[in-house]
Amino acid sequence: MLYFIPTPIGNLEDISQRSLALLLNTPLIFCEDTRVAKKLVSLLKKRFGQNENIEQKFVSLHSHNEQKVIDGLNPNIFFTSDVAYVSDAGMPCISDPGTLLVQFAQKNGISYEVLPGANALLLALVSSGFDGTSFYFHGFLPHKKEARARELGRLLSFTCNVILYESTHRILKLSKELISMAVDRKLFFIKEATKMYEKRFFGTAEEIYNQLQNNNLNGEWVVVIKGFTQDNNQSLSIDDISNLSIPNKQKAKLLSKLTGKSVKEWYDTLSKNTKQ
Repeated sequence: MLYFIPTPIGNLEDISQRSLALLLNTPLIFCEDTRVAKKLVSLLKKRFGQNENIEQKFVSLHSHNEQKVIDGLNPNIFFTSDVAYVSDAGMPCISDPGTLLVQFAQKNGISYEVLPGANALLLALVSSGFDGTSFYFHGFLPHKKEARARELGRLLSFTCNVILYESTHRILKLSKELISMAVDRKLFFIKEATKMYEKRFFGTAEEIYNQLQNNNLNGEWVVVIKGFTQDNNQSLSIDDISNLSIPNKQKAKLLSKLTGKSVKEWYDTLSKNTKQ
């Protein structure tokens, strides 16, 4: 059996008993980073009193070598006993490697099971207090300026909540971008979820930006953006949208949602203004 095992995103005690038993007793573990996985297993043994010297082999399988490793796997050799896959933290395949291994198991008739467990995006959504009926998980935004602005503009038009991951180095930048693009939108930022230095920030983009300037930004961040509604349409004025560095097609869609005019009408207007 191939097991996909979620690992704690911070607090070791969040691991389930079944995940713990499998992780400590599986002879072959594919993992995003062998150093991280070995350290995790060692810490779990110390924390939960598992001192048996079970021989375990750790094989690196990350986003840069995933396809190459899988191409070299022989189902009749590697999967004759229990095998596990773990990413560095949280649920495999969610903004982490593992999807190609699931597809490999399906293609080769290998029995597999995904265990439930820690997940940062769901924790952030519940912590935000926003309606959890529907949401869109995007992961990380593009790094390049134009692509980033275009994608963020698209996401801000969604009526459901949007969940993003962001790095330490770009979290302040994201809050500044949201000031200019969604000044009155309700937001929730959480850093280092379940860890000792977990910190939460709730409010408008400007309120959060002011708080972040006086805080240590090191850590892993999850951002929840409340969905667009007519009640908060003042967060995207016509001028704000018109001045965004995104294609006219995307602007037209946002303006249509804001005003009720058709996308075509707005696209024609924007195209005419661009030519002038």
